[in-house]
Amino acid sequence: MAHTILIVDDSPPMRTVIRKTIKASGFSSSSFYEAGDGREALEILKKSWMDLVVTDYNMPDMNGIELITAMKTDDILQAVPVLMITTEGSHQRVAEFLAAGAAGYVKKPFTPEEIRAKIIEILGESHDEDGSVGSAAGCDF
Repeated sequence: MAHTILIVDDSPPMRTVIRKTIKASGFSSSSFYEAGDGREALEILKKSWMDLVVTDYNMPDMNGIELITAMKTDDILQAVPVLMITTEGSHQRVAEFLAAGAAGYVKKPFTPEEIRAKIIEILGESHDEDGSVGSAAGCDF
């Protein structure tokens, strides 16, 4: 089953890296949406269902934790899992992400294998279009 993923990061190049890394990981996704901050992400989420939100923590206007907090107050959006991708890796910060409602986190820099493992942990196993379990082996981006 293909998934729809919203990537939220204030850096367009980082959004591209995340999208390409998810694709390179072999995880099946039908489409990607992108937002530059939490406010823009909420507008997209009001219009389109997402299977997963992948967000950065540090963003102007509305950061990743503020985005999760806003999602958790909405009866529909609270069901959408959120994966935090960040340079922040202290135990205190990770505990803050999880307490806010993040389904998991990945620390930058990351590999396709790390992204794939975390998404599978959150959403379950994904199969490629031919039915085989996806693999990051041999993927260039």
